Amino acid sequence: MTQDFTICVGTVGAGVWFSSDGGERWRRSRMNLPFDAEPGEIQIRSFAVSPHRPHELLAGSEVGLYRSEDNGANWDLVESPAAGKQIWSLAYHPTNPEVLFIGTKPPGVFRSSDRGKTWEKMAIPIAERCLAGAPKVTNILVDPRDQKTIWVGVEIDGVYCSRDDGKTWTHRKMGDKELNLDVHGLAVAGGKAGKLLVTTPDGLWSSSDEGASWSLHGFPRFAERDRISYCRGVSLKPDDPDTIFVGNGDFIPGKTGAIQRTRDGGKTWAKCELPVEPNSVVYWFGTNAQNPNIIVANTLHGYVYVSTDAGDSWRKLRREFGEIRALTWVPN
Repeated sequence: MTQDFTICVGTVGAGVWFSSDGGERWRRSRMNLPFDAEPGEIQIRSFAVSPHRPHELLAGSEVGLYRSEDNGANWDLVESPAAGKQIWSLAYHPTNPEVLFIGTKPPGVFRSSDRGKTWEKMAIPIAERCLAGAPKVTNILVDPRDQKTIWVGVEIDGVYCSRDDGKTWTHRKMGDKELNLDVHGLAVAGGKAGKLLVTTPDGLWSSSDEGASWSLHGFPRFAERDRISYCRGVSLKPDDPDTIFVGNGDFIPGKTGAIQRTRDGGKTWAKCELPVEPNSVVYWFGTNAQNPNIIVANTLHGYVYVSTDAGDSWRKLRREFGEIRALTWVPN
């Protein structure tokens, strides 16, 4: 069945692939590479979809920042201070179409106020070294409740928060162990009783007091020998902050995985029924306010799943990829 939306998949080693019929047929995107980059080596680790221009996306790679204005079919290189760094996170400002953010490894957060013509490095005191080497900025989020508030998640250095549009920052820690600071996913559930959600290897952390205190929800282990039930991406249903999806697995990259879903704000959770068992941790989700019921998800080892009913049922796409690090969808 043809679907009227485009899925974009970001791979390690094969650039971006896109399907304009919801996953039936695929083409490799055309990317304007710098002269010293090899086409077969480009690593895409992040996507962002513009809330202002529905067919515009950003993609982050180790050779720089890319922009597409045609649903991911063609990409132009955007000059930025992130060239030569791994771009692990991207964000658009929710109300100002000129403001863009980039998060990198080695750790840094860069902001442009003119759609990428000029950039500033934000003064966030991220640690230079961690257990895994150089930390990486895995998430950047402008708070939907207060647009002077910016949240930044770092693997491995916890969460940073600015209440004054990036002038000053405070450090939020979910626990005492370095494992607890290994931030993979970050989301903010809006509404009067706002909640901050963070995934780390040991589960889903939530805070109802802006990160002053935290509670941890750990998911069932996949085998008795497992120490933890590994968590990666977290995503909210765009029109319902009580419906939350978490990407889960036995480890990283792991041998199996699951999509965990709650529809009551985290009080109860259930594993989604998937037609084919995941072949690794479920790494990431793609959602879009244009149709809140369409959810796409991927395993790290190349499976892509699609739901058009907010996670009640799923289909696995026939096309499989190598290593997927980024995933999203846009309307046609």
